[in-house]
Amino acid sequence: MEGVRRIRAEERVAGPHTPGMDRFTALASDRVWAGGARTEPGTTSGWHHHGDHESVIYVVSGALRMEFGPGGRERFDAGPGDFVFVGRGEIHRESNPGQGPAELVVVRAGTGGSVVNVEGPPPPREDLRRAP
Repeated sequence: MEGVRRIRAEERVAGPHTPGMDRFTALASDRVWAGGARTEPGTTSGWHHHGDHESVIYVVSGALRMEFGPGGRERFDAGPGDFVFVGRGEIHRESNPGQGPAELVVVRAGTGGSVVNVEGPPPPREDLRRAP
């Protein structure tokens, strides 16, 4: 993709699917993906990662809860005006603990598929040591 161009709202297409999220794609090249997502109140996405892509999420409106880390035990909430960074291969899921829809703008840089849905994050190391 070369040059300069505008992508109108009506030119956006459905984005890569993860249960619990309504994604749209505005732009996809071999190195960058840009679009957004809408998550309804009380909704939690499936666990996923973004392969070789680094992602930056901007919270336009609503509330975004990120769960990540070993066993999915780490989390934080982000609100309007906040940016969230998700590193390559970081397994996570998003939810909306707010009262209204969450609207997000997302830009990813990397190569390969931009969304990989998974069963969940790996367990914490201490859980692995206890396994029979």
